[in-house]
Amino acid sequence: MGESVSEATIVNWVKQPGDLVDIDDTVVEIATDKVDSEVPSPVKGKLLELRIGKDEVAQVGDVLAILEIEGEEQVQEEELIDGETIASEEEVTQATEQEIPGIDVLQERRDDTVIADTTNFDGASRFYSPLVKNIANEEGISLAELEEIKGTGLEGRVTKQDLLDYLAQHAVKEVNEAPTANKVEQTAKTAPQEQPVASISGKDEIIEMDRMRRLIADHMVHSVQTAPHVCSFVEADVTNVVNWRNKVKDGFQKRENEKLTFTPIFIEAVVKALKDFPMVNISVNGTQIIKKHAINIGMAAALPNGNLIVPVIKDAKHLSLTGITKAVNDLANRARNNQLKPDDTQGGTFTLTNIGSFGNMMGTPIINQPQVAILAVGTITKKPAVIETEYGDVIAIRHMMFLSLSYDHRVVDGALGGMFVRRVADYLEQWDVNRTV
Repeated sequence: MGESVSEATIVNWVKQPGDLVDIDDTVVEIATDKVDSEVPSPVKGKLLELRIGKDEVAQVGDVLAILEIEGEEQVQEEELIDGETIASEEEVTQATEQEIPGIDVLQERRDDTVIADTTNFDGASRFYSPLVKNIANEEGISLAELEEIKGTGLEGRVTKQDLLDYLAQHAVKEVNEAPTANKVEQTAKTAPQEQPVASISGKDEIIEMDRMRRLIADHMVHSVQTAPHVCSFVEADVTNVVNWRNKVKDGFQKRENEKLTFTPIFIEAVVKALKDFPMVNISVNGTQIIKKHAINIGMAAALPNGNLIVPVIKDAKHLSLTGITKAVNDLANRARNNQLKPDDTQGGTFTLTNIGSFGNMMGTPIINQPQVAILAVGTITKKPAVIETEYGDVIAIRHMMFLSLSYDHRVVDGALGGMFVRRVADYLEQWDVNRTV
């Protein structure tokens, strides 16, 4: 997933135990931050067991699932068939109580009967793994009863899931046959507690937030609660940038097969300013200030569904304008097509958001934690402006743009924040119109 990613949430299991899997078949879909990814199988085989459930969080290095492949030795086959290993009675009890609906009722009724301490497996017609034997002993399943269970494992073997499904069926059956009072009590225990939502007018549409929107909401609230936001604004004359881009963009696209937009130009100016003011390229950990060596620029991008995502251009200080342009276009295209990788949104040290693409003049963006500053660039508008010349001041039509910097006042004072955003504007205003790219 990338070295900067430490955990992921299981969104959906595409394959289930018992399914055959080819190399590169998608087995599971995961989510990190706001990026969904598919995990392919590295081998061809049969999926035996899922180790991490849906909506659970897995750390890097965790085993997600067990697959059986051809050519494994018999010993390994017996030890790992369907992902089963020898388990203690306590583990078996916990597993069955958690996984089988109605097991408490079934266990209570079993306790009222005399059950042999162990099941005699002598004369069994097929192999039973240690875990299956433990569960059978714990639940008082006789060999004759076990032999009647249809197995889905290799060569018709009974798997743990087969046995748990069998117990679940009997548990549900006995719960249904229990007295009415017990039914009511059981229903009260298991019924989901839904919060009713009503439309006051009867005409309002109630929309449940999707997973990404909930993540965005939590991230924004956390940022506002964490950092005291301060904003500084500068209006920049970007006439030279506009004229230069109009002059070179067609030749650039023909040569590089890439569109030259304003965003890479803004990012290059930000990178230069961060080199001049490295104390803006930091993060905060309690009372510690972490000064970042790398300059990784996040660029906020609006997705077609209205959600927001911030892919990151890594080591931007080592990239030329052409390199930044290619990185920007690549990340933007993959964001729109939902093809970003988990690592693509990690490790940012500063964020740029182009609100001018929506026709906005200026804004007060929320800091993308754990960063300490975010810059919004507004729409480029033609305005009359005073120009100083050797012959005196004149009024001319210029391309003007507002820069809005939000910063964390815990560690970035007004002087530093103001000088930084002014420096970005200076780099744009002093653009070399004869520059080659």
